[in-house]
Amino acid sequence: MPDARPLLASELEPLAIGAWILGAGGGGDPYHAYLNLRRLYAEGVTLSLLDPAELDDDATIAVVSTMGSPLVGEERLTDPEVAALAVRQMQEHVGCEFDAVMSLEIGGSNAFQPLMVAAVMGLPVLDADSMGRAYPEAQHSSFAIGDLKPYPLTLADVRDNAVVVSKVTSWKWMERLSRKVCAEVGSLAATCKAPRTGREVKEWGVLHTVTQAIRLGEVVMQARASKVDPVAAVVDHAGGLLLFSGKVVDVERRATEGFLRGTARVAGLDRDAGRVFRVDFQNEFTVGWVDDEVRVTVPDIICIMDATTGDAIGTEALRYGQRVKVIALPAPELQTTAKGLEHVGPRAFGYDLDFRSVFGGGGMRGSCDGRGDASACGPSGDTP
Repeated sequence: MPDARPLLASELEPLAIGAWILGAGGGGDPYHAYLNLRRLYAEGVTLSLLDPAELDDDATIAVVSTMGSPLVGEERLTDPEVAALAVRQMQEHVGCEFDAVMSLEIGGSNAFQPLMVAAVMGLPVLDADSMGRAYPEAQHSSFAIGDLKPYPLTLADVRDNAVVVSKVTSWKWMERLSRKVCAEVGSLAATCKAPRTGREVKEWGVLHTVTQAIRLGEVVMQARASKVDPVAAVVDHAGGLLLFSGKVVDVERRATEGFLRGTARVAGLDRDAGRVFRVDFQNEFTVGWVDDEVRVTVPDIICIMDATTGDAIGTEALRYGQRVKVIALPAPELQTTAKGLEHVGPRAFGYDLDFRSVFGGGGMRGSCDGRGDASACGPSGDTP
């Protein structure tokens, strides 16, 4: 395995800030995971970050996440040993030793899941994920878009329960079965997804997203130190758009089937006075309307941020009276292809809407694999 650079203790805070922004309202608040890692660093743990370009094609990569409801995650904190248990289960089940560990999603606290595993197991952390943000379900990953094998999956909880899903017929079936187990153990569990090869990660992963999140967090911290608008700094740095400014006036949410679902409403202030922004969420924000006209949809990354501090606000933390700014960030190009939209476009979340990016260019950008037309991406969809 090639050399990896040290992941510095000073990079943990900006990683938490940037990952929370990329969470699009979901993925879980990374603050407690950040404190956990800061403690481990203080005790002498050191971690390394590996560029995916340096991976051998036959390297074996663990893909990890915390599955469940962000609201439950506020009460039941992630344990590094439990995170590592799911990975050890996978090693035992498939008879392999992992060369590195990566996150299923860079958004929210899941950015720290591979760091916790690495701290326990001594593995390098791969600078990549499979979403470039947070999404609620297994079939939303780039590996699913690429039609890679969805099984096996291992799942562990704080009671030392350990479950293996050894085979499924589709990504949607993997989601359905693993979500049922997750709900039964309290809507929060550590998982290790199907192992990936170095070649699969390089071809289908969303690369360098740990570095992206760190840089995004550094932009926020630098803006605060310079006493300039951190939200504007994020928009400028990431090529985003400011969609709406206002005050949260209503939040409806419920934890159901392992998800946090609901709707939030923001009354406009300043240039948006007299208008209302409404946004639906399933863990993450999915579709936003301004005065009943669709303004933004997945896969564009919808973020609600504190208007003063530039901190992202998760769907579990939205409260009446918060002064917020709503921004959109560009989605990874893979997600805006015809095949990508089948997995992560508005119709994939049950909305009878075509995707029209707020960044222009119609509903699709590029081809599925970046090398030809979208037909190269394989069959469309899968039905449970």
